[in-house]
Amino acid sequence: MESILDKVKNELNKVNLDEETKQAIEQKINELEKNKLNIMITGATGSGKSSTINALFNEEVAQVGQGVDPETMTIKKYELDNIILWDTPGLGDSPEQDKYYAKNIVELLNKKDDSGKALVDLVLVVVDGSAKDMRTSFELINEVIIPNISDKNRILVAINQCDMAMKGRGWDNNLNIPKEDLIQFLDEKVESVKKRIYESTGVEIKPIYYSALYKYNISKLLCYIIKSTPDEKRIIYVDKINKNPEVWKNNDNLMNYNYEIQNQMKGSLTSALDFAAKGALAGATVGTLVPVIGPIVGAGVGAVLGFIGGLFDI
Repeated sequence: MESILDKVKNELNKVNLDEETKQAIEQKINELEKNKLNIMITGATGSGKSSTINALFNEEVAQVGQGVDPETMTIKKYELDNIILWDTPGLGDSPEQDKYYAKNIVELLNKKDDSGKALVDLVLVVVDGSAKDMRTSFELINEVIIPNISDKNRILVAINQCDMAMKGRGWDNNLNIPKEDLIQFLDEKVESVKKRIYESTGVEIKPIYYSALYKYNISKLLCYIIKSTPDEKRIIYVDKINKNPEVWKNNDNLMNYNYEIQNQMKGSLTSALDFAAKGALAGATVGTLVPVIGPIVGAGVGAVLGFIGGLFDI
């Protein structure tokens, strides 16, 4: 299957650009193709990490992982070409096991890539929205994750199983969305989690809620993840996210997350290519090439992401 960057290359060949500028853009595309995106997904036992992975990326991902990473012996490593998912064991079953798992999580968070930067680009902590006792999740966030990440914007907290937050009450089983009383309960839960993390660590994290089972707010979750992803790595998601339109339909309607997903991907790629093109013309008096590059990128991104409920029309 043709990748998003291949499509952009094809679109690039259709426009009239000088050879030096075109070569600079193509070189930048080649650099972007080599980027790796590392995501750690962690949480308490039963929080629904595997179902979250499958909803976001592919139905078979969590079943066909690459096994156990030999350096950690507990963290599963799934490689989806340029996306690498580090799936930690569920915590909360045994204090002794949790200490061992926490040690391995800390070791991975402190690993560096070849350029000396943190290997893990972001951490997604999946919280069980149906659980009353969230002690394990708070210990993981406050005592393991936050102290071992310098950039706190790389920490995401997502409350899964929002459909069961009130033991199933308040969930519309026909529309697969929460009713007003459940929405209010979930909003309060988000604020409570945010407050407890801030009071313990001084770090402000705004959680979101979703249901991997019923595919509710999956677009919001992906949008949340993309915004915390390093800018030049955002385009990596395009080729690997779940291609089932049903996954992306039901959201809280606070904003058009599908539109925002495409805007984020299109904007970051346009900026990267525009910067490369202007770099090739250093010393010359040139304006931005965004009016030229933007439609090129838009055509490629739109073609690949059009499956998301047909909601992209920009």
